[in-house]
Amino acid sequence: MTEHRPVTTDTAKAVPTLPDAQTVTSVTHWTDRLFSFRVTRPASLRFRSGEFVMIGLMGDPHPETGKVKPLLRAYSIASPAWDDELEFYSIKVQDGPLTSKLQHIKVGDEIILRPKPVGTLVHDALLPGSRLWFFATGTGFAPFASLLREPETYEKFDEVIITHTCRDVAELEYSRKLIEELKADEMMQELIGTENLAKIRYYPTTTRETSPKMGRITTLLEDGTVFADLGIDSINVATDRAMVCGSMGLNKDIKVILEGFGLEEGANSDPKHYVIEKAFVG
Repeated sequence: MTEHRPVTTDTAKAVPTLPDAQTVTSVTHWTDRLFSFRVTRPASLRFRSGEFVMIGLMGDPHPETGKVKPLLRAYSIASPAWDDELEFYSIKVQDGPLTSKLQHIKVGDEIILRPKPVGTLVHDALLPGSRLWFFATGTGFAPFASLLREPETYEKFDEVIITHTCRDVAELEYSRKLIEELKADEMMQELIGTENLAKIRYYPTTTRETSPKMGRITTLLEDGTVFADLGIDSINVATDRAMVCGSMGLNKDIKVILEGFGLEEGANSDPKHYVIEKAFVG
């Protein structure tokens, strides 16, 4: 389901047909609702793993004026800061202004990428701790795909727990495969260290289709199931830090839960115990 085609020198140097154009290098369709893709990286782009950028395509001509404007949305960069390319993970919305078009991109196509990364899901926004929680729903896993491949994550924390909640089992495939390949990849073992990759604890759940672990992560936190399954007493403000990226419902509910454990919300300019990516809308 993945397309690959080398980007030739001629293609890379071609005059962009879009503003801030980057070339698509691979596309993977995971389900009828989810896909990921990789694009060339602007030589000048510097970002911190966990940040997002604005990407998009040109919209349809205005029926009266004929003018065409870019359709841009915030997308977390799923690849780590050291990667030569940029990876994105997206939903498909059939009547969505952008994703109705974006889901049809192919290798060699161009997308718009505004090289101004921002975001709160960065290590600088957290105080030092020993255990890091990543809480994701749906395509909210994207920034954690970046951070899981970032050596700094393992330099700062002794344990990394990634929870990923989706409706169906197939929607967990992107995260499952990424973590499985991350632990088995010789280059990643050399870059991050086998002992560090062993720090990852993956906790996938589904809310609709039957799977080994079912339920909303918020419910499983509230009733203590997560802690029992992982052999952890609880979340402790002295040791635990968290990053959250998911639906608005998750953001609101988990904020209450984390603050119930004594954690305070941080920011780039004011590091604390947890951060939430509010720009995510998937």
